[in-house]
Amino acid sequence: MRNPATNGRPVVVKVGSSSLASSGGGIDHTGLVRTVEQVDALWEQGHPTVLVSSGAVAAGLATMGLTERPSDVPGLQVAAAVGQSKLVEKYAAEFAARGRIVGQILITRDVVARRGQYLHAREALERMLGLGIVPIVNENDTVVVDELKFGDNDRLAAIVSHLVDATLLVILTDTPGLYDNDPRLDDDAQLITAVRDTDKILDALHRSRRAGTLGSGGVATKISAARMAAWSGIPTVIADAADATAAAKAVVGAEVGTWIAPREDRLSARKLWIAFGLPAWGRVFIDEGAIAALRDHGGSLLAVGVTRVEGQFASGDAVEVVTEDGGLVGKGLVSLGSSMLEQVAGRHTSEVGGEVIHRDDLVVLI
Repeated sequence: MRNPATNGRPVVVKVGSSSLASSGGGIDHTGLVRTVEQVDALWEQGHPTVLVSSGAVAAGLATMGLTERPSDVPGLQVAAAVGQSKLVEKYAAEFAARGRIVGQILITRDVVARRGQYLHAREALERMLGLGIVPIVNENDTVVVDELKFGDNDRLAAIVSHLVDATLLVILTDTPGLYDNDPRLDDDAQLITAVRDTDKILDALHRSRRAGTLGSGGVATKISAARMAAWSGIPTVIADAADATAAAKAVVGAEVGTWIAPREDRLSARKLWIAFGLPAWGRVFIDEGAIAALRDHGGSLLAVGVTRVEGQFASGDAVEVVTEDGGLVGKGLVSLGSSMLEQVAGRHTSEVGGEVIHRDDLVVLI
């Protein structure tokens, strides 16, 4: 069952490159105006709204006279640098015509990986919303490097939703929502109207879909974002950006796109930060006994349950905790570096002298 957005609470709207890019290059004016009108309508309905927008690279390509997205990082950074100002300039003009001021916020993962910066980002967003300013958020592609990259604006939108304690995340894309199969290849593909973040159909879709040509995201990243939002207690609606009423329908709980229900047992702010704000520097593989202890009893991760280690990390770094076949169990801050953990893996706690990951520093995601 869909719930309407809570009155007065913020909403986050994310729009992707595929919904903004013109077929002839650059930004499609009609698509941009449609996005602005949807965000403006939410403000009018009493929902301070953050716009997370892709499109900087697409805008940059047209300005630079390029027809294809660069495949190298410096090429993407240059296109983003040229295009970001063009994109925000267009947004600022359209919002100004509706009596609204915009503010640009560029974020990289290190902002949320550092607790102090994380809190400052939240305060800035809250202040802007309180002043009636529309925050336009994008990843800072010009300076980003792989290990600091969110990877797409879908997951960035989920992080922003948590930062502002949003009542709803709306992801506008180039399809009417999530389908049980690729509608381009299967005429019988059915729209998934409502789903829980734990449903197996999402696992199957997450494994099978790839990104589009203009954007870095895809079905998999939208599912990841919806699951991140669900752990924040925030529902997600994935809907068609071409539907000018999609966001307005979503906030009143009307049938539009795909609804991903929130979890009742939302994580604390600190554990959400560990789970989704910090980059993972490696993986710790655990056995069935350890999985049961973490999932069913809320215990700490002990060395006796560790089977092997992947990656190089130091004490205090965030790592993913995974099953023997690589399935995600959780994420946490390790008390031992990778070299030491390799040496003590499988040994009893009495020999090691403590937990590998204390339960207070561990987020179980199954």
